[in-house]
Amino acid sequence: MFILVSSVMTWAMTKSQNPEETNVLLTEEEFRRRRPHPNFKTHHNLEKLVLELGKGKRSKLTGYVVACGLQYGKGENLFHYFFKVSWLMQMPQVPLFGRGTNHIPMIHVYDLGGVIQNIIELRPRTKYILAVDDSKNTLEEIVKMISNTLGPGEINLLSDQDAITMKAFKPEELAYLNISLRLDSFVIKDSFSLAWTSVAGMVENMANIVEEYQNTRQLLPIRICVVGPPAVGKTTVSEKLCNHYKIHHIRIKEVIKEKITQLKERIDGADPESVSEDVAADAAKTQLEICNKSMEMNAGRLADYLVFDILQEKLNSPPCRNQGFVLDGFPKTYEQGKLIFSEEDPENQDVMIKAPLYIKKITPEHVFALNATDGFLTQRARGLPQSVAEEMRYTEEELSSRLTRYREFSAAEETLLDYFDELEIHPEHIDVTTDDPEYADVVKKITELVGAPKNYGLSREEQEEEERKKEEERKQKVAAEAAERKRRNEAALAEMAAQYDEWQENLSEVQRQEKELHDAHSLPLRNYLMKYVMPSLTAAMTECTRIKPEDPVDFLAEHLLQKNQQE
Repeated sequence: MFILVSSVMTWAMTKSQNPEETNVLLTEEEFRRRRPHPNFKTHHNLEKLVLELGKGKRSKLTGYVVACGLQYGKGENLFHYFFKVSWLMQMPQVPLFGRGTNHIPMIHVYDLGGVIQNIIELRPRTKYILAVDDSKNTLEEIVKMISNTLGPGEINLLSDQDAITMKAFKPEELAYLNISLRLDSFVIKDSFSLAWTSVAGMVENMANIVEEYQNTRQLLPIRICVVGPPAVGKTTVSEKLCNHYKIHHIRIKEVIKEKITQLKERIDGADPESVSEDVAADAAKTQLEICNKSMEMNAGRLADYLVFDILQEKLNSPPCRNQGFVLDGFPKTYEQGKLIFSEEDPENQDVMIKAPLYIKKITPEHVFALNATDGFLTQRARGLPQSVAEEMRYTEEELSSRLTRYREFSAAEETLLDYFDELEIHPEHIDVTTDDPEYADVVKKITELVGAPKNYGLSREEQEEEERKKEEERKQKVAAEAAERKRRNEAALAEMAAQYDEWQENLSEVQRQEKELHDAHSLPLRNYLMKYVMPSLTAAMTECTRIKPEDPVDFLAEHLLQKNQQE
């Protein structure tokens, strides 16, 4: 048995026998009329060859051709670009290349595997089999559903040339996406006992496909909560964790400010001619009025229930849902944690389950409590400039009040950390004992406990920047090594020159002494005595006559010895 897994691209140019009917489906019975895409003529010839070799009673080869639709599942194959762009949320709209009105035949990779398994087991009489699911979706419907489920919910129509310019797809890949076929597989439906994974197609089964995609590529959200007393360094640590894991920094004040700004923009930017936008603007106006009224009644602070609603909305947003987040210093109490993270409907909870229900998609998986003594925190705050301390509310009076309130929360009968313990999310306590502005040890310990990042890693631009930095570092290292070699060479040359000069000086002295000795040996004895002996002896005798010592001989000897040493 030989099974050739081919592509529906060998049907790409096939026309319906009734051009006036737009909903006509092509089936296996019409495989002899199939016309391939120009790039797939080799595939078409291979299909014909396999079918031809299997013909005849004497043929020992049973050949099957499986023309499969565009595959999805696990890594999402050709559709991966749309999933990646949606997951990253770096574009406000997911690009859709081409018109998007073409119908794309598709099949899940597991279902394709099931088709092949059924062929092996059942040996059907039909030798040409279409492997497609029941979906007849257009490319626009597929991309729109990916964007709605995983991304920003909007699409942007672009040309095929834009896809090539953006390096989103190669020309040969665009050929797949531009196919427009409505196919139906009678053999799979009528003859196979197939346990479908996605019979209705990607669009109808998008939630499961997205979950499968994230698990396959390990694009799992990392959800962290960092709590601790004021001035312990929660924000700095949170920022470094966000940079390391490429996740989102959630500070409650900024979340509230962002929400109010969004409401104002929704009100101001609404199109009065659009009914949906007008309704959304009215809802935003109502919500903004509630927020403003709450802040007026609470000295500029929102009521807790509004804060919790806004925070839950933020944690449920696609960026936080896809990549994850770091909750910075919030919630603060057991009750706040319960109201934010607990499941609202406890009726469905099994009475045998002791752990309380909670909303897993927004609840932190890792909780870190930074600890430090009041004295250490006060001393750290005193080292800040006055303007910074006032801005961060770290003046001595404010810090003391905040520390007292934090210690009261920590000493309560039920604390925030107790709530996470009840959820079996056990907090990790980390002592901050050194005044390191980078918090290197704290961040290192947290990253070791959380594990490696779960994302796409560096983007193309970041990779280029990283390579540029590495190349710059390499050049600097080479230049430094060259400069060090030059310095060492110059030092060695200078040392050699000094040694040479010293050697030359010594050589000159030796040569001078040798010349004097030679000249001395070459003079007659009388000249030698007159030149070298008599002057010294005459001076010694003159001195002896002047002084008249008791022992003239001893005086002469001593005088000549001193004269010789002086010379």
